[in-house]
Amino acid sequence: MSSSPVHIVLAGGGTAGHVNPLLAVADAIRRIEPQSQVSVIGTAVGLEHDLVPQAGYELDTIDKVPFPRRPNKAALEFPFKWRRETKKVRQILERRQADVVVGFGGYASAPAYSTAHRMGIPVVIHEQNARAGMANKLGARYAAFIGTAYENTGLKAAEGASIERVGLPLRPAISALASQFETDRAAARRDGALALGLDPNRPIVLVTGGSLGAVSLNRAIASSASVLLDKAQVIHLTGKGKIDEVKSLVTADAGAQTLCGVGPDSQGEGDYHVTQYLERIDLAFACADLVICRSGAGSVSELSALGLPAVYVPLPIGNGEQRFNAQPVVEAGGGMMIADRDFTADWVRGHIPALLDDRDRLRDMGAKAWRYGIRNAADVMARHVLKAARA
Repeated sequence: MSSSPVHIVLAGGGTAGHVNPLLAVADAIRRIEPQSQVSVIGTAVGLEHDLVPQAGYELDTIDKVPFPRRPNKAALEFPFKWRRETKKVRQILERRQADVVVGFGGYASAPAYSTAHRMGIPVVIHEQNARAGMANKLGARYAAFIGTAYENTGLKAAEGASIERVGLPLRPAISALASQFETDRAAARRDGALALGLDPNRPIVLVTGGSLGAVSLNRAIASSASVLLDKAQVIHLTGKGKIDEVKSLVTADAGAQTLCGVGPDSQGEGDYHVTQYLERIDLAFACADLVICRSGAGSVSELSALGLPAVYVPLPIGNGEQRFNAQPVVEAGGGMMIADRDFTADWVRGHIPALLDDRDRLRDMGAKAWRYGIRNAADVMARHVLKAARA
């Protein structure tokens, strides 16, 4: 490597799905080449506004410029807003002396791609979803390298550029857990269970619909509490504002004495552990024998990287993005997928206890998920970024 520091500008944000991979790649760049100068372009309203500075990186903000999807007032205003924000991006890239722009999708990426191309700055893209969004479809025209979490995202590399499935750059806690699993999975499971106040010698099911929860998952699982507790301990992350309904349903089905919080000091002595949100989700992943969850791109990539068998219940909105996310790992044998409309208490009672009884099947699903998963995406992306910056 040359002794002169490279200047790298990362662009993206809005959701954790965009911000976490961005920060993982930023950390990998600094680890590989500590003298590199790394900054981020995002918005003032996305999660990056807090998470990027907290991670130790400088954030330059622009306003959101959503692509118009129908002829309306926003479509009429789009050209003016686009010119205004791309002018801001040019000023940022000049001030940062950018050698490469790296985009992860989201509102801030499209103006960054377009401006970098016009300035002759190389562009590198990471696409985390099974179906690429509009910003990355634009950026793919200019990109020197495109890294994806999935095959067949719909992105096409420009002539002379390359596209490669590199996986999802993992959050530090998940990356560390994957390393633990490679050396002593049993010890990691035991430590995770004890940290959360569970018995490491009994099966554990983790249920999560994300930070906002999933009403259909919550109701189907909580209404099946008694049959699940016959087979396993349950960690149920309800999502914000949804815990009272879950507790009520569990009480009606299995009795109030079965309820417990999460953590060794939590109230209750039952085996149905319920909380709205768990900051240390890695501890739950460490001890889970089965995960029941939505199939956001980040969730699918993390669970497959960890080799965790899962029942995926895609969010039934949009054009089916979540179904596409889960399909490859399910086809590889690393999980099951059930439509949201079919995921009822009756389905849970009829399928999950039998699955928990079939330890060989769970182990096989976990092994196939592990083989499908990728654990070094952040380092691979970082090396492509540094190569482009030096070109």
